[in-house]
Amino acid sequence: MDFIKFVSERYSVRNYDPLRKVEKEKLLRIIEAGRMAPSAANRQPWKVLVVQSPENLKRLQTAYPANWFANASTILVVKGMPDEAWTRKADGYNAIETDLTIMMDHLILAAHAEDLSTCWIAAFDKQKLQDVLQLADNEVVFAITPLGYPVEGETATRPKTRKSLDEIVEWI
Repeated sequence: MDFIKFVSERYSVRNYDPLRKVEKEKLLRIIEAGRMAPSAANRQPWKVLVVQSPENLKRLQTAYPANWFANASTILVVKGMPDEAWTRKADGYNAIETDLTIMMDHLILAAHAEDLSTCWIAAFDKQKLQDVLQLADNEVVFAITPLGYPVEGETATRPKTRKSLDEIVEWI
């Protein structure tokens, strides 16, 4: 496998086919990839919420009301418990955001491997999301993603604009 080619071809989709549902086998493989994500001190302070019921999908739209978001047949939410995450003793840094970010990245790349599309979303209304998901006081969400098939014509790989290696690497 050419990993650079693989990650270069993955892109965020904002146009999902509402009639094509995600197959359970694919969904389970994607979640398994997330389960394998590393976390600080292997605490695994997370849960994956799989939202598929029409009622709950509609409720989630109140936290992120983009029209295209409403077409996804599945939404994945990675929630975490900061009180279960590793904390650095020297300065109190809590690794929850890092842990959840790594897991979300595993889910998104696994979805791409299954020929499914995603879009990392952090621009949701935090309070509305908390209310919709009925999160406990000790639970946080940093990202959600729709999961599904793009509408026809949305599958072409788009060129990515990235800084050159010289711009992002410092050899010390």
